[in-house]
Amino acid sequence: MKSLVARVAIISVVMLGAAMSAHAANLMGPTPEQQKRHLELFHEGQALWPIYCNHCHNARNPAEFAPYQWDQIIMHMRTVENLPPEDAAAILEYLKTAR
Repeated sequence: MKSLVARVAIISVVMLGAAMSAHAANLMGPTPEQQKRHLELFHEGQALWPIYCNHCHNARNPAEFAPYQWDQIIMHMRTVENLPPEDAAAILEYLKTAR
């Protein structure tokens, strides 16, 4: 029984340490590589936004909708217009950031 309690205690400490490490990494913010990818996606989305959206209607102002609404809109438009996933992700990054 003591062995089981000791194992559970060790596993708990290890899991707590991993959770704290992950939380600390989130507090430090994005890495330079993540920042670079974010910027690349933003510029790709900025270029694709008028191409895809002006095809059928005027492109909306990114501030017109909240980020969660853009998630829903892009999901819908991705289905309707058969947007490639990479293009949809870039447009969504642009819309959420340009607010």
